[in-house]
Amino acid sequence: MRTKVVLDALVPREDFDIKDESGVAINRNILTMSVTDLDYNSFLYSAIKKPDFQRETNEWDAGKIYQLVLSFIEGELIPSVILWKSVSNHIFVIDGSHRISALAAWVNDDYGDGFISRNFFDNEIPDEQIKSAKYTRELINGTIGSYSELKNIIRNPSNDDLKNRRAKSIGSLAVQLQWVEGNSQKAEESFFRINQQGTPISNTEIKLIKSRACANGLAARAIVRSGKGHNYWSKFTEDIQIEIYKVAKEINEMLFTPEYKTPIKTLDLPIGGALLSDHGQQLILETINVANGLKDSELLTDDDTGEATLEFLKQCRKIVRRINSMHASSLGLHPIVYFYNMRGIHKIASYYAMLGFIKYLEENNKFEEFTQIRRKFEVIMINYEYLVQIIVRRYRQSSRGHKFITKYYIEIMDLLLNGYGIEDTMKKLVESKEFNYLSKEIMTLEDVTSDRFSDGRKSSVFILEALKSAPKCAICGGYLHKNSITIDHKIRVQDGGRGNVDNGQLAHPYCNSTHKN
Repeated sequence: MRTKVVLDALVPREDFDIKDESGVAINRNILTMSVTDLDYNSFLYSAIKKPDFQRETNEWDAGKIYQLVLSFIEGELIPSVILWKSVSNHIFVIDGSHRISALAAWVNDDYGDGFISRNFFDNEIPDEQIKSAKYTRELINGTIGSYSELKNIIRNPSNDDLKNRRAKSIGSLAVQLQWVEGNSQKAEESFFRINQQGTPISNTEIKLIKSRACANGLAARAIVRSGKGHNYWSKFTEDIQIEIYKVAKEINEMLFTPEYKTPIKTLDLPIGGALLSDHGQQLILETINVANGLKDSELLTDDDTGEATLEFLKQCRKIVRRINSMHASSLGLHPIVYFYNMRGIHKIASYYAMLGFIKYLEENNKFEEFTQIRRKFEVIMINYEYLVQIIVRRYRQSSRGHKFITKYYIEIMDLLLNGYGIEDTMKKLVESKEFNYLSKEIMTLEDVTSDRFSDGRKSSVFILEALKSAPKCAICGGYLHKNSITIDHKIRVQDGGRGNVDNGQLAHPYCNSTHKN
């Protein structure tokens, strides 16, 4: 099981005390940290923080946490943890947050679902996080033993000689500590230099760090945890904070519920894929930037009041509602059609491309035209989805390729609007100058929809079978998703239609509220 374990609550965040950097910290620093120092109620543990811009502590899976705990109790070498003490005597982790968090998780029996995590996340913990925590606990307790069990063995020896030996050795074991000397600027420089070694900070994380006090950075962090966890917006007024939480929570739910599970056994998938995936933060930040018309490298000024952050969140909510929600503006784009391949793997490039496509429809007032050709458009999305991957490969990465996928979608829509059928549309498209490189890859509709499956494509089999019986909008003919189904009057109320079953039909919110009228 390779699911990442969320240990973000074990070491809380704090500001680097930049305003107090002229002061002097008391400099009698300890050189080792024992497991008792990581007990929740210890003096040292209560002082340990990580910088407020630090990445989430969720990069390790159960196996890596197990190996760290095992190495510690076996007395094997563990790299030193590097710390810095602020003027206010907070102790910041410059390097080693995952190591400290893993040991603290073992000591406090909190692998993302214990009392520390529940308090940190206000008891709102995703099922995926709970499952990974349970698996990690069972792995460690079943092989090494829990901290409380080994602690109890000190006074009440076990029949297990290995556990008796480990219990006796724990008191003499410690993690080596090193300290950064200097002010907060020196500490921040050390953090970046050290963290670009080992596991480098991703481009998205660097963007979030640089924009941590800007509207888009604050909005992204709010959405990641539905406004829970560390309160990056505590300096704002209470009414702004409440609204940030409300809007961020709504966006998070629209993007990441229902929970993504593999192999695919349902068409009820989240439009954003898995939140805890490597692409989760990147997807959120990109959605915010696209929704607010920001260029990739554009850096904003700090948001001191929270008003800009709230406005960014509202613009983001507007475009996510348009994708798939119960809001009247929603196109109800079915995730399996627009954002996944036929093996059930989330296509982040397609997601970004669809953000661009929606912005194009909005700026050019073309939602009505899209609705007219939507049924045929979705047939192409399903049966020729492999062409999207070819576009991505041509431009080598999703962050570059998605702009060309958006152009691909626009070209398909224009050809369909000009009266071409599905196969003629694809033929004309690959004859164009911009997409003629696809001509060697194109297959006929008969070839694409044949019954040939490669080995191990369990998700493909389910998806293709399930789509045959999936409900469709009675107005546009496009696929319906559970998060955006409305009941429409076949004969409108103003035309004398009644609310009986015979006069009802399923429709997308936009088709029901706007297109039909």
